[in-house]
Amino acid sequence: MLDEKILAVLRNNRDTYISSEELCKIADISRAAVWKHIEKLREEGYDIEASPHHGYRLVEIPDSLIPAEIRWGLKARIIGREIISYKKTDSTNDVAYALGEKGAKEGTVVISEEQAKGKGRHGRHWESPAKGGVYFSFILRPTIAPSEIPIITLLSAVAVAKAIRQVAVLGALIKWPNDIMIEGQKACGILTEMKAEQDRVDFLVVGIGINVNTHQRDLPKGAISLKEALKKEGLGGSVSRLELIRKIFESIEREYNLLKKEGVSPIIEEWKHYSAMLGSRIKVMLHGRTFEGQAHDIDSDGALLVRLESGILERVSSGDIVMVR
Repeated sequence: MLDEKILAVLRNNRDTYISSEELCKIADISRAAVWKHIEKLREEGYDIEASPHHGYRLVEIPDSLIPAEIRWGLKARIIGREIISYKKTDSTNDVAYALGEKGAKEGTVVISEEQAKGKGRHGRHWESPAKGGVYFSFILRPTIAPSEIPIITLLSAVAVAKAIRQVAVLGALIKWPNDIMIEGQKACGILTEMKAEQDRVDFLVVGIGINVNTHQRDLPKGAISLKEALKKEGLGGSVSRLELIRKIFESIEREYNLLKKEGVSPIIEEWKHYSAMLGSRIKVMLHGRTFEGQAHDIDSDGALLVRLESGILERVSSGDIVMVR
């Protein structure tokens, strides 16, 4: 794309001006066309300085989830090789699912600055205010049985927890099966949906919503953003959404490759390492039934094993979990 070609030249020469003539030669377009592309980049939020005698210089890059910016320096080869972005959409999961049905490649990502109908588990709504968070869905086509899909949710949770720890330096932990917690409050949710036959998965869509720089007033009760968590620790400033999403893509790809190479065991062990709940007393709400016990372990299918007062281990593959203590 010409926009990306021009942007790459400006980015690689941020300490100097690049003349219109040079950009014309590089992109093989007219000066008027160069100007149009520069204006388009400015509309996307790039601060590009123009000098009549010197040309153009890139002053500042926006923290916007622009595909060209996400791909810049991205080390993942599969996740994010194709990125479809929106200013606003109903649900990135719905868009990605429709693309999956049309044959979209594994690793295709749908991302939006805002969602009108963000989806959570059990039909719940995920608050997705503009500019504050990272909301995206990606397509996978793993050669696994439908019963093995929960491991993909655990894998994704591990990847996000690792990325948050790297970029925001916060102690992100995982609450089974799909929430990322910081200091006991929810910062991220993960929703996995699939299209499958009885014995094979056609494709699956993993949706991830993260409260990154969202103000506390825009978050539901019990939720927190990375920025607000840093503020509580006496650390100011926003978290780079671009840096975070790149790290997440790379982290997901590493975990996915690890699953394909070594199976579920290392994923389960990593999940346990980042668990916010193993060993704690929890309340389980499942199909109208409620019971308490100790979060004892995770089995090879990604199900939670809860030790009841009787000592019996109850296997929980779905439902809601509340931390009691």
